[in-house]
Amino acid sequence: MRIALTLILLLLGSLPALADADSNKKAVLEFYDKALNQKDFDAAAKYFGPHYIQHNPGAPDGIEGFKAFIAMRKEKFPMAKSEIKRAFADGDYVILHVHAVREPGERGNAIVDIFRLENGKIVEHWDVVQPIPEKTANDNGMF
Repeated sequence: MRIALTLILLLLGSLPALADADSNKKAVLEFYDKALNQKDFDAAAKYFGPHYIQHNPGAPDGIEGFKAFIAMRKEKFPMAKSEIKRAFADGDYVILHVHAVREPGERGNAIVDIFRLENGKIVEHWDVVQPIPEKTANDNGMF
């Protein structure tokens, strides 16, 4: 009986962590669509925490830097779309595997985005970008 009670308490103790990961994933997915696909900074901004640390060396830091990035994307690449192929959440980290295309008809890029959240809000971002080649050494695809 004691073992069963201990297992139940352990399971119940882990439920908030699972719920937080699911909530964080949902927040990042909503943020990503509003920011990258809809190019609507104001709609995306509600998902930011009090600060935003950007690790991409080609992107400006901070929330205002992200706002400038979205404005540039809206102006230069109005047809750009990012299709999320996979999403993973582990506590305060959410990882997306994305096929991003700036102009219709292009092969685009394979991207892995990593977000860190605090209290359900996005506060940090890393990414790795790889162009999709015309020819590959295998037939497995990037997605």
